[in-house]
Amino acid sequence: MLGSLQSDLHKLGVQTVAKGVCGACNKPIVGQVVTAMGRTWHPEHFVCTHCQEEIGSRNFFERDGAPYCEKDYHNLFSPRCHYCNGPILDKVVTALDRNWHPEHFFCLPPFISPFIFLPSLFFSLCFHEKDGKAYCRKDYFDMFAPKCGGCTRAILENYISALNSLWHPECFVCRECFTPFVNGSFFEHEGQPYCEGHYHERRGSLCSGCQKPITGRCITAMAKKFHPEHFVCAFCLKQLNKGTFKEQNDKPYCQGCFIKLFS
Repeated sequence: MLGSLQSDLHKLGVQTVAKGVCGACNKPIVGQVVTAMGRTWHPEHFVCTHCQEEIGSRNFFERDGAPYCEKDYHNLFSPRCHYCNGPILDKVVTALDRNWHPEHFFCLPPFISPFIFLPSLFFSLCFHEKDGKAYCRKDYFDMFAPKCGGCTRAILENYISALNSLWHPECFVCRECFTPFVNGSFFEHEGQPYCEGHYHERRGSLCSGCQKPITGRCITAMAKKFHPEHFVCAFCLKQLNKGTFKEQNDKPYCQGCFIKLFS
């Protein structure tokens, strides 16, 4: 085709000069020419090695001496983001032995859908790793740090180990009055720590007379418990025996005081 064109132009007295040899077809180039990669090309022959589309004036990339359009080059050879699997065209974050778009390197707990959750970007690239996944500090400790037996929040620093649980020091207190334990001495009831008074209150072992714990002998009367020396007549304060008292208005009386007061 080119040969006959040159012959026709010569017959008309028009001189043609070849502008080089095409890097694709190895034939002389007369007319438009593309100069790229140190060679000349017919415009229709300077195409993407992968998709075979004419590159023209578009940007292209060279690899191993072959031209590629911008789209195919990035799809074939650019590093890919571990999150979206798309090619990374500009800045790249390399972490956990993988590559990421900077906007895709974020904390995303595995039980939350990315379609309903706004992830937290690692703006400072400070993160915690667990099983090959990256987490921000808050989510990492919320998910994997031991939890306090008192407040159930994550334990980050000092802790107390007691009752088969870990505790923030400030959370290991009586579960009733929230008083810290002197010298670490506490009482356990149903897996929770109590001071002595509230421990006996929970167990129903406080003396109804003095409101102090009963640790020795005990008298049970009127559905209550007493130190023996505190089970006394409500009027004369004489110590009573369990079987020798009269009850009136939820109070115990000796025989004599009961007759005197209520007969």
